[in-house]
Amino acid sequence: MDKKIIITIAREYGSGGREIGKKIADKLKIPFYDKELITMAAKESGFKQEMFEKNDEQVDYSNNYLTAIGYVLGSPIAGLTDISMNDELHQIQANVIRQLAEKGSCVIVGRCANYVLRNDPSLVSLFITGKTEDKILRVVNDYHTASLEDAEKLMEKTDKRRGNYYNYYTNQDWKDAQHYDLCVNSSVLGIDKTVDLICEFINLKA
Repeated sequence: MDKKIIITIAREYGSGGREIGKKIADKLKIPFYDKELITMAAKESGFKQEMFEKNDEQVDYSNNYLTAIGYVLGSPIAGLTDISMNDELHQIQANVIRQLAEKGSCVIVGRCANYVLRNDPSLVSLFITGKTEDKILRVVNDYHTASLEDAEKLMEKTDKRRGNYYNYYTNQDWKDAQHYDLCVNSSVLGIDKTVDLICEFINLKA
């Protein structure tokens, strides 16, 4: 597309948010970044990729909260310089997100991207949710979870981790609709029609 657009996707586990993001990127013919951010962050920092994978979207509560916020903003808060490894890894990924946004249009999944890029005029921030039963079935089918009960437990655990990560580094509620341009329940229209809806919204917003 001619006009620069940065699409960020926050998603509940099992909502199809990653698949939706990939299909949006394919439809708009722009780059897509999810786990790719980990590879790029590892390459830029010199840290092993396994370290980013192990700590992906996780919080170390032993560290000072204000220090973490300072590094999300791009610089440490005066007098607070001792940051945890999780905070350092988060800051590296935040820098990669900013660099990608500077290069041109793209879709970025997770990792507080909507907050990191909140002042970018080309930003379109999305939150993808879904009906609980649909999310559980998707976790079972897509991630080969043994049972519905295991899928539900994994879903709850993952959403809690993602929510804690977002809340910690933004001082905002992950599921608060006011922090997104559009919140969509993927169960209503299904994946493909949700993609169409979002693309139409992007065209209208642009």
